[in-house]
Amino acid sequence: MDTTTFLVTGATGNVGRHVVAELLRQGHAVRALTREPAAAALPAAVDVREGSLAEPPPGLFEGVTGAFVFPADGAADLARSAAQAGVERLVLLSSLAAALEHERDHGTASAVHHAPVEEAVRESGAGWTILRPGTFAVNLLAWSRSIVFTGGVRGPYPTSAQAPVHEADVGAVAALALTRPDLAGAVVPITGPEALTRVEQLDAIGRAVGRGLTFTEQPPEEFRTELEGYGVDPGIVSMMLAHWAGTVAEPDPVRSVEPLLGRPGLTLEQWARDHAQEFAA
Repeated sequence: MDTTTFLVTGATGNVGRHVVAELLRQGHAVRALTREPAAAALPAAVDVREGSLAEPPPGLFEGVTGAFVFPADGAADLARSAAQAGVERLVLLSSLAAALEHERDHGTASAVHHAPVEEAVRESGAGWTILRPGTFAVNLLAWSRSIVFTGGVRGPYPTSAQAPVHEADVGAVAALALTRPDLAGAVVPITGPEALTRVEQLDAIGRAVGRGLTFTEQPPEEFRTELEGYGVDPGIVSMMLAHWAGTVAEPDPVRSVEPLLGRPGLTLEQWARDHAQEFAA
């Protein structure tokens, strides 16, 4: 039986692993690009190639119909090279910040990073689909240590509300876009199925681990000083604070995956259950 081969970059990441799994489930051949094949822990059926987006190995695109492009350094060049090698479809993982829907998005680290990659994909000559997920639920893993050792978290803007998306939903949409030529030229915003305050997000984790967790409000500037002290880029901290401040009065709107996937998006409750071990004391 003839099979279609798809290339997945960032294949060992939170989204990439789900793209790989979904393509394999559909019966496709998968080629994965990773810096460390020995540590990749990918299914045996995957054709694992050593390299990076900036330094792809020879023959990476041979026989490949479509590629999932992770937006790491070198992504723009890889997209152009893939198209020149005859890859027909590119699916780019971008960010909702690149849509510049709010004044706070302009000039942010995320928007500045993703804009040139989006442009390269659009101008590559291949068919393209751009995925723009909002807040990833997996970002909440940053709370894990505090939850385990203190029974709660400290942070600013406890009543700001986002719609955290399960990485599995993003992976499922990416696999769909690779296998659906009619989605060429589409820009797809993706969020979780409901907007939840940061307190409600913590409560969902608490239910998953069977603990009552406490959210202690922290002044924004204290949060900034703390993160920058850990070496976090000041631009990233500013982006986070602006987003949270902006979603107190206006929660992030929901952009459902249901019209594409034919099922409701995975809830934060489900995500928390899937990751409960990482928050367990």
